[in-house]
Amino acid sequence: MSFRLASLLRRALSAALAVVSIAATPVFAAATAGSLVQPQHITVDPGLPKQQRDAQILAARRYDTFWSTGDEALARAALAPDFTDRTLPPGRAQGIEGPLAASKFVRGAVPDLQADIEQMVVAGDRVVVHLRFHGHFTGQFKGVQGQGQTVDFIATDIYRVANGRIADNWHLEDNLTFLQQLGVVAK
Repeated sequence: MSFRLASLLRRALSAALAVVSIAATPVFAAATAGSLVQPQHITVDPGLPKQQRDAQILAARRYDTFWSTGDEALARAALAPDFTDRTLPPGRAQGIEGPLAASKFVRGAVPDLQADIEQMVVAGDRVVVHLRFHGHFTGQFKGVQGQGQTVDFIATDIYRVANGRIADNWHLEDNLTFLQQLGVVAK
């Protein structure tokens, strides 16, 4: 085996072990007593300093748990004071107040809404999360009363994290599926 090939194999193995060992670190199991949403799969740039990596993962998990629970304290802990939504929907306030209002609005329709982190990728100052939302339409949405319909849709977010808090967010939700499941838009 050539020296170059052996070196590449060692680096690949080292990177793979770094990702595996990260999944077993206490930041996932013990950040705020294990009450945060747990990523089902995580990929981390092995070159990130541990302190930066852990801070970025914690910010993302706090924010994603906010979407799962509606706990505003988690959103305020996760988001920077000058948080910017880079894909701001029409009518939504910029800053922290935007996600807080959006959560209340959606929870008015789906009070048991939960979010699962199916995948998380951490690289540089970014965290990308692929979320699955689920619950039941038992509330009201734009004048329509829910009948207990199952809601199950996905979203993908890209967070830029600075000083341990989410400073910017780019997001894409499968709103068409959500609206069809509510019966607000025809399938």
